[in-house]
Amino acid sequence: MLDALGLDEAHTAVYRFVLQQPSASTAEIGSGLSISLPRTRPIVAELERLGLLARQAARSDRFVASPPSISLRPLLLERERGLTRAHEALVELSDLYRRSAEQRSVADVVDVVIGDDAVRQRVAQLQAASVEQVRVLVLHEVALLSGEENIEEDRALARGVRYRVIVENAVLERPGFLDAAREMAQIGEEIRVLPTLPTRMFIADDQMALVPMHSQAEDQGFGALLIHPSGLLDLVTSIFEEYWRAATEFLPIAAVPTADAVDTDLLRLLLLGVTDAAAAAQLGISLRTVQRRVSDLMETAGVTTRMQLGAEAVRRNWV
Repeated sequence: MLDALGLDEAHTAVYRFVLQQPSASTAEIGSGLSISLPRTRPIVAELERLGLLARQAARSDRFVASPPSISLRPLLLERERGLTRAHEALVELSDLYRRSAEQRSVADVVDVVIGDDAVRQRVAQLQAASVEQVRVLVLHEVALLSGEENIEEDRALARGVRYRVIVENAVLERPGFLDAAREMAQIGEEIRVLPTLPTRMFIADDQMALVPMHSQAEDQGFGALLIHPSGLLDLVTSIFEEYWRAATEFLPIAAVPTADAVDTDLLRLLLLGVTDAAAAAQLGISLRTVQRRVSDLMETAGVTTRMQLGAEAVRRNWV
C-alpha cells in the first residue's frame, strides 16, 4: 500500500497493525506480526521519523498511529512534486538526446554494451521503458537471464505491454516450459516456435533493439549491440516480423486447459518436433504413457502413422 512512498510491505504491515490498536509497544507489534524484535525496532523508528507513528504521551515506550489523512498526505504531495520535477527533467533530457540523435553519423546508430551485468541491465531498462510492445527472440541456451529472473517482463505485462516471443524448438524441452508458457499466455504473452533462430534479440516498441553477441577475444566476454532508431533498426524489426509470420503458434492467448489437455499438449509438442522422451518430461508422465496415448490417438483418428495423426489432428482442430 505504501510502495509509492518508498516503504516496503513490512512497514505497511506495522502501520496497519498499530492503526487497529489504541496503542502498542514494539514487542507487541513484533509479536502480533511474527516479526523479530531486532527487525521491528528499525521499522518502528522509521515510521516514527516519517510521522506515521508517535509515542504515547503517558507511556513513551508505546506507539499510536497518526491519522492517515494527516501523516500520509504530506508524503504523497512531496512524492508527487518529485515526480513532476522528474518528468520535467525527462522532457528536457529527451529533447537534448533527440537533438544529439539528429546529428548521429552512420557509425553512431549502434552502441556497444560490454559485460554480462551491463547487458542484463539494458534488457531490464528496455522492458521497463516499453509502453506498447516488446518483441523477443529466444535461443535454447540461457545466456542472459531466465524467465524467473526477468521480473521486468511481469511488470510490463501487468501494465498492458504486449509481448511477442519466438523461441527455438529446443526451448520447448526446458523443464517446466509448458506450464510457464501457459501461465504467460493467460496474461497476454504470445509465443511462437521456429526450428532454429540465428540470434537472441529484444526490441522495445520501435525505439530500440538489443542484439547480444559473444566477443571473439580470448576472454570470451559477453556484450551486445544497442541499436538506435535508424534504417538498421527498421531492418531488425522487419526481420522479426518475417520470422513471426513463419513461426508456429505455440499456445493461444488465454488458453484454458480442458479435460483432454494432456493429449492436446502432447500433440502440440510432437507436431513441433519434440521427442517422445522430451514430451514425457515436459508433461510429467512416463515415456510409456506418451507412447500409449499416441497409440490411442491414432486409433481414435483412424490412422496408422504419426504423420497421418498430425494431419488429422490439425483437420479435426485437436490443436
